Amino acid sequence: MNLDALDLALVRAMREHPRAGALELSRTVSVARGTVQARLKRLEDAGVITGYGPDVDLRRAGFPVQAYVTLEIAQGALDEVREALDAIPQVVEAVVTTGSFDVLCLVATASHEELQETLLRLDQSPSIVRSTSIVVLSVLIGRRVQPLLEAAPHAQTHRAPAYRAR
Repeated sequence: MNLDALDLALVRAMREHPRAGALELSRTVSVARGTVQARLKRLEDAGVITGYGPDVDLRRAGFPVQAYVTLEIAQGALDEVREALDAIPQVVEAVVTTGSFDVLCLVATASHEELQETLLRLDQSPSIVRSTSIVVLSVLIGRRVQPLLEAAPHAQTHRAPAYRAR
C-alpha cells in the first residue's frame, strides 16, 4: 500500500500525540473528522496501523539488560523454535533471517544473572544448535518508522481535497 501525504500526516500526528482522538487529529491535519476516521480505518484494515498500545521503555520498566541473540537452528525446526521462544517471556522479539544464523532475538532482563539464565534456557531447546549473544550497551537510534515512511515515494492525495500538506 502506498501512503499519501495525508496518511503520513496522520501517522506523524498520532506519533506526536498518541492520545489524540479523531477530532483532535482532524484539527491537527486540517481535514474533516470523518476523513480522519475513514483514513484510520483504511490504514488499520490494510495492516499498516497495527495497534494503539503504549510504547514501553524496557530499561525504565525494570529491564535494563538487553541483548541480541543469534540462533542457528536444526533444519526444518522453525515451528519448534517458535514454541520454545514463545515460552520465554524475556524474548521480546524474534525474526527469521538470512545469513550465517537463522533467527535473531531481542532479549530483555532485569539483571545479568537473569540474562545468563535466559541464555541457558534458550540452549536447552534441542532445536537450537548454537546461540551467540551480543549485549546492548546503549541505544543509538531507537525503533523508528516515520523517516522511512516520509522518504518513500508518495501517492497523490485524492480522497481529501481540502487537505493541504504543510
